[in-house]
Amino acid sequence: MSRSSERANFGSKLGIILATAGSAVGLGNVWRFPYMTGENGGAAFIIIYLACVLLLGIPCMVSEFIIGRHGAANTARAYSRLADGKAWKYVGYLGVLTGYLITGYYAVVSGWCLQYVYGALVGGVSGNADDVKQYFIEFSSDPVRPVFWAVLFLVITHFVIVRGVRNGIERVSKLMMPTLFVLLLVLVVASCMLPGAHKGISFLFKPDFSKMDSGVFLGALGQSFYSLSIGMGCICTYASYFTRHTNLLNSALQISVLDCLVAVLAGLMIFPAAFSVGISPDSGPSLVFITLPNVFHQAFSAVPWVGYFVAILFYLLLSVAALTSLISLHEVSTAFLQEERRISRPKAATIVTCSCAVIGAFCSLSMGACDSLVFFGWSLFDIFDFVTGQLFLPLGGFLTCIFIGWFVPRKLVRDEFTNWGTLKGTFFGVFLFLVRFVCPVSILLVILHQFDFI
Repeated sequence: MSRSSERANFGSKLGIILATAGSAVGLGNVWRFPYMTGENGGAAFIIIYLACVLLLGIPCMVSEFIIGRHGAANTARAYSRLADGKAWKYVGYLGVLTGYLITGYYAVVSGWCLQYVYGALVGGVSGNADDVKQYFIEFSSDPVRPVFWAVLFLVITHFVIVRGVRNGIERVSKLMMPTLFVLLLVLVVASCMLPGAHKGISFLFKPDFSKMDSGVFLGALGQSFYSLSIGMGCICTYASYFTRHTNLLNSALQISVLDCLVAVLAGLMIFPAAFSVGISPDSGPSLVFITLPNVFHQAFSAVPWVGYFVAILFYLLLSVAALTSLISLHEVSTAFLQEERRISRPKAATIVTCSCAVIGAFCSLSMGACDSLVFFGWSLFDIFDFVTGQLFLPLGGFLTCIFIGWFVPRKLVRDEFTNWGTLKGTFFGVFLFLVRFVCPVSILLVILHQFDFI
């Protein structure tokens, strides 16, 4: 195994789990998962989602772990080392590019979270549904405020990254992940105590199998990859900081359990409150930024200060979730520049922060302030979201499975899977079968479904 003795690594097993779980846990869990669940029938969608995580998400995560730990380098170089200079190295470059582009526009959405924390503090995100909707439209299309918050979020991320793996990423993860869980549990309790909350709980846990169809299955599969950060270089980069003793399968299982737990708790936080005030669970992407402020206002109208406090906690929770993911996305590009260009970590991080701030600014301006950044009816923000989320992520996951399953020597894969024979490797055969056959076919179905071929 080629590992530089000077390369940084995580200092503890807890640090590995929390940092990597922080990479996976983000707005995909707290924002995207609830509205996807609401649009696809509640509990039936969750059951399929959990099956997708178990049968597809975990094998893909272990595959990225193997590449990252064996390569002991940034994502691009890690693939190159296993590919022995062949064309497969470009899958690694695709992962770096995907993570870099997502960093730029993800900072915009992360900035919205900070704006809503501020808005909740000063009472700006309250009132009837029309007022809240107008608040979001005016804010998101403003030429200055969204850019300011996006840049601020990137600066916060920058100061974590420049401190390194142990003193920056690991230390912050050990603080932020417990904070995220505490905030989430407080909000779940508050939501479930509302009158009529049982309807939301029933929606979340009582499956309606009549709603199950191919669209629900493929939506759940896509969500499992989105929420686990598969294909964007984060998992592979973090795995390069794993030690030889890290149990890859156990780590993937633990991270996936935490990720799913956050997603389900997010649903348990949102749906009881939404049903309590008669809000439809299938409100779509607007659920967090337009629908929920109205939910807080109505649900706690009898005790306004409670609604005020809950709203602040909720958007603080969103900000924490966004930060843990943005840190991992930023690290993908920073590690790449640091190692490939042979420059210091602070300089590499500065290049990433500044360039992503420019990308974020243009993406934000395209949402209303600058018509010249709209192409064929698509804003620059929408283009970045589509290209990375619906093209690059599934393509990267598909190619990674083909690479590990068919081109990397079986002995190398088994050695990494079993920590060079120190672990039993009972599930290695199952893992290899899933990576070779089940995962590629399933991801291909998702890609075809995205373009209405099936």
